[in-house]
Amino acid sequence: MIAARTVVTLQTIVAREVNPFDPAVVTVGTFHAGTKRNVIADNAKIELTVRSYKPEVQKHLLDSIKRIANAESAAAGAPREPLVVVDAREASEVVFNDAAMADRIASALRRVIGEANVVPATPTSGSEDFGVFGRVAGVPSVMLRVGAIEPGEFAAAKAAGRTPPGPHSPLFAPDREPTIRTGVAAFTVSVLELLGQPTERH
Repeated sequence: MIAARTVVTLQTIVAREVNPFDPAVVTVGTFHAGTKRNVIADNAKIELTVRSYKPEVQKHLLDSIKRIANAESAAAGAPREPLVVVDAREASEVVFNDAAMADRIASALRRVIGEANVVPATPTSGSEDFGVFGRVAGVPSVMLRVGAIEPGEFAAAKAAGRTPPGPHSPLFAPDREPTIRTGVAAFTVSVLELLGQPTERH
């Protein structure tokens, strides 16, 4: 019961404590308790995904999770406080492209693979450890996303208002050869541009 109440209360963090213009996610992904239907469980384990764009929002989310877990336990008269663990091995930094480098690489890519084939990506809350290069190590970096779906299939999905299956879907089926060729070309052009070598469309 304590764990169930905690799950419900956690959903108020984003709705009531975070600026609506600051994207944030608190999702309970797993809930494990008990071994038999007629025996009251003596412990419960819940696991969460916590995501945000800003470090200060992330800190607030984590602090709120601990506060709520402790408060629900105290309200129920639990004999001990809950154990709240933040597993850094599962954590990832927010990815921010270096603006000057992104503009430079984008210009080179447009020259080589075409203006219509290089577009800015919208922010997402996907988990990605590439951000460690920029935010932790301080290395100017740019992350590129390569389209992988056959153009006709993409157009049909867009016309139908569907989102095509992505890399974490069991239905993901990239158009392999063009995808690999484009990815290699994009990486090669980026490296040559940063090395000061001329890049032209072939």
